[in-house]
Amino acid sequence: MDTIKVVLAGQPNVGKSMLINTMSGSNSLKVGNFSGVTVEKTEVSFHHDSHTLEMVDLPGTYSIGGFTQEEKVAHNYLLNEEYDVIVNVLDSTHLQRNLLLTLELLKLNKKMVLALNMADELKKEGLEIDVKQIEAIVGVPVVLVSANSGEGVEELLHAIHESFDSKRRRSSNIVYSEVFEEEIFELSSFLEAKGFKLRDLSSREIALRILLEDKHLYEEIHTHPIMIELQPRIVAALEHIYTHHETKNMVDIKANEYIAIARGIRMETVKSKKKKELKNRTQKIDAILLNKFIGIPIFLFMMWGLFQLTFEIGSIPMEWIDAAIGAYGDWIGSLIPHDATRSLVVDGIIAGVGAVLLFLPNIIILYIGITLLETTGYMSRVAFLLDGFFHKFGLHGKSFIPLVTGFGCSVPAYMSTRTLKSEKDRLITLFIIGFMSCGAKMPVYVLFVGVFFSPQEAGNILFLIYIAGAFLGLIMAKALRLFVFKGEAEPFVMEMPKYRMPSFSLVWHTVYNKARSYLKKAGTFILAASMLIWFASTYPQQPLFESEFSAKIEAAGDNAVLVKSLENELKLKKLENSYLGQIGKATEPIFEPLGFDWRMTVALETGLAAKEVVVSTLGVLYAIGDEVDEGTVSLQEQLRANISFASAMAFIVFVMIYLPCLAASMVFAKEAGGYKYLAYLFVFTTLTAWILSFITYRVLV
Repeated sequence: MDTIKVVLAGQPNVGKSMLINTMSGSNSLKVGNFSGVTVEKTEVSFHHDSHTLEMVDLPGTYSIGGFTQEEKVAHNYLLNEEYDVIVNVLDSTHLQRNLLLTLELLKLNKKMVLALNMADELKKEGLEIDVKQIEAIVGVPVVLVSANSGEGVEELLHAIHESFDSKRRRSSNIVYSEVFEEEIFELSSFLEAKGFKLRDLSSREIALRILLEDKHLYEEIHTHPIMIELQPRIVAALEHIYTHHETKNMVDIKANEYIAIARGIRMETVKSKKKKELKNRTQKIDAILLNKFIGIPIFLFMMWGLFQLTFEIGSIPMEWIDAAIGAYGDWIGSLIPHDATRSLVVDGIIAGVGAVLLFLPNIIILYIGITLLETTGYMSRVAFLLDGFFHKFGLHGKSFIPLVTGFGCSVPAYMSTRTLKSEKDRLITLFIIGFMSCGAKMPVYVLFVGVFFSPQEAGNILFLIYIAGAFLGLIMAKALRLFVFKGEAEPFVMEMPKYRMPSFSLVWHTVYNKARSYLKKAGTFILAASMLIWFASTYPQQPLFESEFSAKIEAAGDNAVLVKSLENELKLKKLENSYLGQIGKATEPIFEPLGFDWRMTVALETGLAAKEVVVSTLGVLYAIGDEVDEGTVSLQEQLRANISFASAMAFIVFVMIYLPCLAASMVFAKEAGGYKYLAYLFVFTTLTAWILSFITYRVLV
């Protein structure tokens, strides 16, 4: 008969001793209703089914790293003795507080069962606990029991047997704060790349223990050669965490993380049938912001206000930057005598990098707004609020953060999916981030909305475009969950921090790093893409056209209007016969059913490099000259004269959906796990964009 050595651990006064007495049918253990009854470990042995159960009742402890005599007894036994299964006993009426010890016990990587004691008192208080949800979150069996009445005790004993017979406990679905998850991902990726193994710990578990400064783990790995490369990464990761938590005391940081996680689990799994009195400011605010009727409308109103600020305030520095870039391009152009080189530098490099710089104010304003919402603790609550809604579409509640980030820029949005632990949830989120219209698509929307809608309607139409894209993304997520990445979404639990005033240093650090990442990652790709577009739109040279139109221009004499018209006609002829024009003409039949001519087709194709390029490409292709930009009446008149309302709306739909820019696409491939996923994304977004644009055009034509 096998012997199972079981350790009962829990906080003081959770009923461990009474539970052992109930399970064993013995009254040999002393029972009381105050903390500290068990001051040393106590053992009892009995038979159940085909096993002998040796149960060890440890003193109640709030932490396995505590300093009281009782806590030292529990600490030494849990870390140094041999045993098979931990039964973590919790007071189910005070779940949040008791879970703090659970989170520490999970790090021991032992087989474990959670016994939620005092089920009878739970019912009296009008509370219900979703046991299966807790089990899915923590990754160990969970049983609701009552040591007093005997309810659930037999089920608990069977859970102990099953846990003992299993090879290894399941992994948990606990998610730490965003900064922690980001650094866990970085360290675990490095450990996996190096092929580093330690006992039966996963790379994630090793990374987490490193960040939480587990001295026992450090003692194990400090002699390994990997520490030479690991040390600077650990230092950088900890500095990042310190900045967000505004302290360098890891004990305090860990406590904050555990409290937030425990609060999140409690909010997700405990429901009350009775109306409880609000106790503090956080609860009072949550009663409003997490209200099932007004919570989501409040969030939508906040986002609407943020977009309004982004558009209105961002347009002011955009004009200054645009003028500065134009002046700088003219000055540099005047210093370069060679025509081709001047065109490459001015029209290719400066215009390409300038397109990124031009919309940086909008991006920064959006980042500031989102950072303020995150650092105050509001975003975590919105993710919690939308979790049930997201689950209807096969999404994880934590997906909310990357999706909102996608309204600013897809590059950091793709990177922020690292906080999603499930691979399927990550991939679904990655595939639909592109439906969240990034800041680079905004110029296209502004241009076409300004042409086909009145100024009074424009702001609301822009907001509707963004909302429509987001809702379409949710529908696509449901389709992906049903037909591609099948299975249920992972349980949702994330930190539920207290509300706090954001510090200037934290906001600055976050916005600065995101803006720098945007410039570094997007700017380099746009630079290369712009140079490629310049080459494709400039070559091959057309000497016959140039000589023909030079004669016409010379004959026009002082007729400035005619000269300008001839120059624009020449540009159009050259563009039609350039490599870019040839591509546009060749692909025009594909897009013709959508109401697009070859010029709109080429604009979409150049937009694969950067969405900012779409508008400037339209300006050149509609032959209005380099002196006129996307904000002028002339371009709007040209579009109004050449493009129908149905074609314009179909164009907006296509831009909303199709493949993101080159920079974002490369980051997507990296985060998704390979370029094959980028090929899938191209097919998925292109087909969706084509079908919906076709429907839009046919309905409106």
